[in-house]
Amino acid sequence: MKTRHKRIMIAVGALAVLGTATALVLNAFNSNLVFFYSPTQVAAKEAPTGRTFRLGGMVETGSVRRDGVNVHFVVTDTVKSVPVQYQGILPDLFKEGKGVVAQGQLKDGHFEAREVLAKHDENYMPPEAAEALRQAGKNTNAMSQTVLMEPKP
Repeated sequence: MKTRHKRIMIAVGALAVLGTATALVLNAFNSNLVFFYSPTQVAAKEAPTGRTFRLGGMVETGSVRRDGVNVHFVVTDTVKSVPVQYQGILPDLFKEGKGVVAQGQLKDGHFEAREVLAKHDENYMPPEAAEALRQAGKNTNAMSQTVLMEPKP
């Protein structure tokens, strides 16, 4: 085989390896990508079924029911509500009427959360949750008292 043919084969092989590595990285990135949806978007069936996503809004007052480590509550954006089921210990800051982001999947008309995040203080709400509440079109007392800012280090 000529030197020229060897160089072409090495270049083709290197491109094939680089293409395979790029495809594997992009596939891993796509499978770990988690989107945020509001209860209004979930009710409009914009959220994926059978795929993990984040649901954010406010915990509806009077909706929290505890049965051992099983917790049922409702997340609302003041327009639509989504029932949530979670098995585990909730964060200390989880309260009715406060902001929450739950990560999990939509199954049989309710959201099965694998992780629940509560806002960490009086001055912070996740930007996605605040935007979803703003787009819902209602200015609640909790929204008017919440200041959007980054957490202090």
